[in-house]
Amino acid sequence: MAWLDRLQQRWYADLPPPPWTRPVAALYGGATALRRALYRRGWLSAQRLPLPVVVVGNLTAGGTGKTPLTIALAQGLRARGFSPGVVSRGYGGSRRGNRLLDDGSDPREEGDEPCLIRARTGVPVAVGRDRPAAARLLLTQGVDAVIADDGLQHYRLARDVEICVIDGDRRFGNGRLLPAGPLREPPARLATVDFRVCNGGSAAPGEVAMTLEARYVEPLVGAERPRPLAAFAGQRVHAVAGIGNPGRFFAGLRAAGIEVIAHPFPDHHAFAPADLAFGDALPVLMTEKDAVKCRPFAAPRWWSLPVDAKLAPGFLDAVAERLREASRRRR
Repeated sequence: MAWLDRLQQRWYADLPPPPWTRPVAALYGGATALRRALYRRGWLSAQRLPLPVVVVGNLTAGGTGKTPLTIALAQGLRARGFSPGVVSRGYGGSRRGNRLLDDGSDPREEGDEPCLIRARTGVPVAVGRDRPAAARLLLTQGVDAVIADDGLQHYRLARDVEICVIDGDRRFGNGRLLPAGPLREPPARLATVDFRVCNGGSAAPGEVAMTLEARYVEPLVGAERPRPLAAFAGQRVHAVAGIGNPGRFFAGLRAAGIEVIAHPFPDHHAFAPADLAFGDALPVLMTEKDAVKCRPFAAPRWWSLPVDAKLAPGFLDAVAERLREASRRRR
């Protein structure tokens, strides 16, 4: 929606928020503060699993890199002896109820992010609005740790480790709460999390630096082999991104020397063939999250750009140790 795009642009520009957003933000802030207090004092109860839980989330609305970090955590914990599973809300999916994903799961029904996480990691993934109930489905899959994707504000699921992902370029915008700014919770919330991960930009003191590395592109259909991203340098391409921060994707392609015709879409957009009917034979490059939804009707010239989160090994070691400590406390 155009008005929402204009509002989001103001969040990260040196412009005052529209007057109507300020009282709404005050009401939102009061409601979220009350909710946190009710959980903190035990008047609302968080449900604790018999397994350690690490939540990945952010303070701002929109994309910061939570999904690549969740993938890196699942892979890193497995490399350190864990058998992790992931629980997700399944934003953008049409199905209701709590369920486990399988090889035939449709991202249009289950959500693009959980389907991508399962495809990239092979770990069990559960989806549902009731995240504690969905997470319990993982107990039947032999997991010994649960990663909650985008779970920082979902206090009904008790957690042992909290990780907040920060957009290193946009940070916290104007520092205001929704809808006057991009914040879901006040910046003071950062003092209570276990790890702060900075995606791109310059990490502040106490933050863990993370970069997203894109080395190759792969075809959505056909027999062509993956290519280095550099193979598209100097070419004109259609770039498609239905993610929280499409500009990051377009900027990365331009930094690789690619001439970009940008096509931003809303986060979790339900793509249809007409969305990508550009009327020419130029290549189409899209994010990996969008590719899982476009693959059923893909054309031969369409390419996906997988990204890998690069983190200091010490960070993954520290998360693994926190989870081991939580497991010992449960015995």
